[in-house]
Amino acid sequence: MVLGKTFDAGSIIKFLSQVSLGAVALGLAFGIASVLWLGFIFNDTIIEISLTVAVSYIAFFTAQDALEVSGVLAVMTLGMFYAAFAKTAFKGDSQQSLHHFWEMVAYIANTLIFILSGVVIADGVLQDNIHFERHGTSWGFLLLLYVFVQISRAVVVGVLYPLLRHFGYGMDIKEATVLVWSGLRGAVALSLSLSVKRASDSVQTYLKPEVGTMFVFFTGGIVFLTLILNGSTTQFLLHLLGLGKLSATKLRVLKYTQYEMLNKALEAFGDLRDDEELGPVDWVNVKKYITCLNNLEDEQAHPHDVPDKDDHVHTMNLKDTRVRLLNGMPYT
Repeated sequence: MVLGKTFDAGSIIKFLSQVSLGAVALGLAFGIASVLWLGFIFNDTIIEISLTVAVSYIAFFTAQDALEVSGVLAVMTLGMFYAAFAKTAFKGDSQQSLHHFWEMVAYIANTLIFILSGVVIADGVLQDNIHFERHGTSWGFLLLLYVFVQISRAVVVGVLYPLLRHFGYGMDIKEATVLVWSGLRGAVALSLSLSVKRASDSVQTYLKPEVGTMFVFFTGGIVFLTLILNGSTTQFLLHLLGLGKLSATKLRVLKYTQYEMLNKALEAFGDLRDDEELGPVDWVNVKKYITCLNNLEDEQAHPHDVPDKDDHVHTMNLKDTRVRLLNGMPYT
């Protein structure tokens, strides 16, 4: 429609299905092929990391240019496949090195996207200022768009709340409130708006450059407002709703775990003290410098020893059991 073409409902559904499902299938295909390839690489971190980079770029350009499906979805599917099935394919320290490498790449990419978006917005405000001089209309639309984004997210969570409440670990109304308010926008939205800006500069017959500038302006404004307003107040909302506190069951499990870890540390300390090869050692002073061995007087707390009179603790205990069950079988 933006480029002057019209489509009926069937064509739109067909197009969206091809773009989405085709991208998912392509991402899975590249994921399977690359994991099989990793099986032939033995403990070579550089080659393994280089393979993940090359496969990501090849999958994106194959999807975007050759097959005309969503390159973003293809790469996202590839990453999800890696996270689910490729952990054992990286030997030795390769997995940790891979994690640090992609963390750095993500940080650099996020920084560049934010800087580039800021430059485009500043250039639009200073040069194409006809959209920003009409009594602040664009700025008013930005605030209105921010309110609309929050309302739309609340509507989506509200519609899906019955399902979220009965599936998974069971979301309550407090968690749903945090889910609505903590919806932040970032690099993905900005990169998509930059792609619209690039398209507006290349196909000026159908899409004016001013439209691309407004896309980046509104997207950047929403990202800024969500990061400043929503991001800075989410912690306050968590404390206000009482979600930052541990339940009685979690607290008892934590104390029991700490007690067992201290016992293990004391047992290991005793084994070292009985080791004749270490020679004469002032173990009293050594123990003073080991912080975890200075406090072993706490009473042992068993995680299943819960008072019968506290119904809320039983509810949380059941919920924690469901969470552990779901975390224990993530791929079934």
